[in-house]
Parts: sequence; structure tokens; C-alpha cells
Amino acid sequence: MTTRRPSAWDSTTARAIIESYAGREGSMLPILHSLQAEFGFVPREAEPLIADSLNLSRAEVHGVISFYHDFRRNPAGRHILKLCRAEACQAMGSEATAQQVLDALGLDWGETTPDGRITVEPIYCLGLCATAPSALFDGEPIGRINASLIHHLVQEVA
Repeated sequence: MTTRRPSAWDSTTARAIIESYAGREGSMLPILHSLQAEFGFVPREAEPLIADSLNLSRAEVHGVISFYHDFRRNPAGRHILKLCRAEACQAMGSEATAQQVLDALGLDWGETTPDGRITVEPIYCLGLCATAPSALFDGEPIGRINASLIHHLVQEVA
């Protein structure tokens, strides 16, 4: 899967994205998703722009960003590994597998390798319970994961 490289922060681009949702009901989440698609994360500098546009406080905008796990506060790596932490995957050993992967990469949840290659994020239910434990690697679902399989994927993108 080919992914587009995120743009560098640019307030003019951010304003254009935000303004494209002007007057729409419930536009905060689409704005946040669009900003993250453009920049690879939701820059803190965008919070006051969003707040002003939606007539909200910066605290309200920050609260939404911090509530949803999908929004990043820092740029992600070139590849994103999302490991399922839902109950069905946990029952099939996902927590032990996740810890092995995190330890091998020297990361904690949401962190990126120092070379900027891989970001590991939690995800809560992919709907792949029949093939638990599951993951997404650059948006592609993978079932019946184990630390060895993940290690192999990580080596392929090195």
C-alpha cells in the first residue's frame, strides 16, 4: 500500500481545510480527520484556528482531540502498526504479543522508532475476532498475528 507523505505544517492550508467545513453541522471530527490526513497529525497550532472557526474554546477542541485515540499529536512514522487491544484479541494473547513487539522496538504505545520508520498504536476492535489476535499494518488487516510475524513485517519495511 502506498501512502502519501504528509505536508509540513502550514497555517494557510490548515485554514483552508477548516474553512471548507464552514457552516456544516458537527464538523469538528471531519476537520480533525482532514488535518491529520494533510499533516500526518493534528498540530497544536491548529487548535485555536478550529476553536475560532467553530466558536468553541480551545479546551473543548483539545478535549475532543485527546478523547479519540485516532488523533495523533506528533508526526507518525513512515509505517503505522496498529495492534488490537479488544477483548477477543486479548483472549487470544494479543497483550503478550504487543508487549514483545513494543520491547523489540524499544517503544511504548503511540511512540515512533528513532529512525522515524514505525509508529505503534493501539486500536480497539478491528472486527476480525475470528482471526484474533489482529492488527493493521499501513491500513491492511492482518489476522492471527504473533511477535514473529510482526518482526518479519517490520524487517520488510526496513
